[in-house]
Amino acid sequence: MVVLLAIALVSFGLMLRLSARGIGGLLAGLWAAVVLAHLALPVGHPLLVRAGGSLRGWLVLGGVLALALGYGMLVRGLRARARPAPAAAPAEGRFSAAELERYARHIVLREIGGPGQARLKSARVLVVGAGGLGSPVLLYLAAAGVGTIGVVDDDTVSNANLQRQVIHTDARIGLAKVRSAQIAMKALNPFIEVRAHPVRVGAENVAGLVADYDLILDGSDNFVTRYLLNAACVAAGKPLLSGAITQWEGQLSLYDPARGAPCYACVFPEAPAPGLAPTCAEAGVVGALPGIVGSMMAAEAIKEITGAGQSLRGRLVIHDALWGESRVIAIARNPDCPQCGAARRGTLGSEKG
Repeated sequence: MVVLLAIALVSFGLMLRLSARGIGGLLAGLWAAVVLAHLALPVGHPLLVRAGGSLRGWLVLGGVLALALGYGMLVRGLRARARPAPAAAPAEGRFSAAELERYARHIVLREIGGPGQARLKSARVLVVGAGGLGSPVLLYLAAAGVGTIGVVDDDTVSNANLQRQVIHTDARIGLAKVRSAQIAMKALNPFIEVRAHPVRVGAENVAGLVADYDLILDGSDNFVTRYLLNAACVAAGKPLLSGAITQWEGQLSLYDPARGAPCYACVFPEAPAPGLAPTCAEAGVVGALPGIVGSMMAAEAIKEITGAGQSLRGRLVIHDALWGESRVIAIARNPDCPQCGAARRGTLGSEKG
C-alpha cells in the first residue's frame, strides 16, 4: 500500500511539474504519516499490516535517507565553495582568458606572438568602404582582434550587393552599410570597438576622419575618394593601404611617403579618362575577387600593425583571378608628385613657417 501511495504521489508531483525537492517533500510526508501510524495504532492493526514493516524498519529507512540527503547537500556546498569566482574584467591593454584562447593561433606564430597581438588590440584602423573590398577586410580585422575599427560608408545594403559583399545579409537590405557591418563584426568578436561613420568622404571631413586612426584602408569605388584619402594621409603622415578591383583583376599597395614609399598620386597622378576604368556596376566583377583582394589587404594590415614580414611599401600587387596569376611591380616616389613631391613639401613648409 505504501509503495502504491508513493507512486501516486510521484505521479501527482510530475503532473503539477513540481521540482525534485517538492516531490521529495511529498514522499517525506508519506514517511512521516507511516511512522505516526505505527506510534498511534496498536500492534497488529490491519492498517499497519497493510503498511508493511515495523516501526524500527521505517525509522532506519528514514535515517538512511536523511544521511544520503545530508551527504548530497554537503557535496554541493563543497563544490560551490570550490567553484572559481567569475573572472574580473582584464585591465586595460591586457587579455582576458577568452581572448587568449580566441587569438591562440596568432600568439603561437613566431612573427606575431603576444606582443604582436597586443599591438593589434591597441591599434586603430579606419576602413573606407563597407562594400566588396570592405567586407572581407572588416571581418578579418575584427576576427584578428584589432581593437578599434572605424567604418566609413554612406550607402545602404541592396539586393545587388549580396553577390560579393559578404558582411551583409538579405535580412539587412535597406539598413545602412556601416550599421550592418557593425552588427556582423560585433557578433564575430565582442571584444573590439566598432565605430560607424555613415558619411561620404569629402574635402570637408576627410582630415577629421583620418586624424583618429593609425592606419587607413581604402576600399572605395571611385577616384575622387581615393585622391582625397591620399592627400589627407600624406598631410597627416599616415600609411594608406589601398585596393581596387574590376571584373577579374585587382591590385593593392601600401602608400606611405612619410617612410620612403610613394603615395597614391606618385603611381596614379591623374584619374583615367571616363570610360577607361569602368565601375563594377558598369563592367561587372566576379563575386570572389573582392574576397581575394580584401583578404590580402587584411593580411597586409595585420603585418603592418605587428611588424611581421615584408610590407607592400614600394610594391604593387596585381592579381588576375581569371588566369590565376599574381605579379608584384616595384613602384617608386615621384619627386615632382603634386601631393608628396619636393615642391609640395616646400610649399607646406613655407605655409607652416
